[in-house]
Amino acid sequence: MADNSLKNVNQPDGLRGSVKIADDVILCIAALAATDVEGVASMAGNITNDLVSMFGVKNLRRGVKINMEEEEVQIDLSIIVEYGYSIPAVSARVQEKVRNTIENMTGFNVSEVNVSIAGIDTRTVE
Repeated sequence: MADNSLKNVNQPDGLRGSVKIADDVILCIAALAATDVEGVASMAGNITNDLVSMFGVKNLRRGVKINMEEEEVQIDLSIIVEYGYSIPAVSARVQEKVRNTIENMTGFNVSEVNVSIAGIDTRTVE
């Protein structure tokens, strides 16, 4: 789980100074990448978070947990899938998108992206 500590990013040779990325930034990147995948209705969260999101405020950390050791990240996601989509296919696309996005944006190695399906969004079913 995120401890809001800052992690150092390796800089190319010759550059001085440091860049630190907070765990919350990685949580937000993971959630945004996951919800960008077709077939993902939303991140799963508790009732409080769901009520908050109904009023237009998004909590981008809900449904995401990370474990970080040095420059390696393990991500656990809990998502709601839209009805009619293949759960295995959506899950695979989420894993790929989250891994690629975090690695490209932060330079950290993503060792695992674990996806849990917390529910199916049936709002579009007639």
